[in-house]
Amino acid sequence: MNTEASRRAEIRSALQVNPNLTGASEIQQEIQRRVAFIKRTLRDSGTHALVLGISGGVDSTTCGRLCQLATESLRQEGYEATFYAMRLPYDTQADEHDAQTALDFIKPDQIRTVDIKPAVDGMMGAFVDEPAENAKRDFVKGNVKARSRMIAQYTLANFVGGLVVGTDHAAEAVMGFFTKFGDGACDLAPMTGLTKGQVRRIGAELGAPEHLVKKVPTADLEELVPGKPDEEAHGVSYEQIDAFLLGEPVDAEAAEIITRYYDATEHKRQQPLAP
Repeated sequence: MNTEASRRAEIRSALQVNPNLTGASEIQQEIQRRVAFIKRTLRDSGTHALVLGISGGVDSTTCGRLCQLATESLRQEGYEATFYAMRLPYDTQADEHDAQTALDFIKPDQIRTVDIKPAVDGMMGAFVDEPAENAKRDFVKGNVKARSRMIAQYTLANFVGGLVVGTDHAAEAVMGFFTKFGDGACDLAPMTGLTKGQVRRIGAELGAPEHLVKKVPTADLEELVPGKPDEEAHGVSYEQIDAFLLGEPVDAEAAEIITRYYDATEHKRQQPLAP
């Protein structure tokens, strides 16, 4: 095995990628495996609630449905469980209709909405005199939005005695495309190891609306470039990222970009450094 192939295999193993989820039966088995994981995690924790933010993208839509299936199954087994889906807009979300469509599909037990704008604006106001270019300030504010959303989810989880669910998967993890202690913070991450294409296939198998399954992914944290696609931020497509993770052919430039992002963001995937 050459050096590049060896490195890709190392990364694939570290991120727990399974390249064999190809047929409908494998996808169904994976759905059942991940629902079972959610159920087991909730039971083992002794808690009775799951909390997840729903944005209207394929990741939270798919993860939300898995959570709802898990809580329904637990209740059938006599274990009290409730799934709380949270809407966490900054003022008004441009694609709010997608978020509402996602909620209609997921059918969560409870829906809670928290506008994070007052919290975000309050924090940014405390640093109004900090010297920074507009682009830097916009980047910082985007991270504050992500962390404010997680604060809201943990606040609800504390009130209802539950766990916070994250939507991170391998295609985001390899690029470090999440906010540290923001959307990267959670108690369980049921979609760990999945490529973007696998998330879409699971979402489709669960019956998610097609336009949500195929929706162009965006973190939508930046105000100077609203709705900026993830792939534009990456400099590579999700198809290229998936191919890299699955051990399929990918051009040298894309492989170099992905590996560079993976190395540069290693700190995001680790526990805090200690002596």
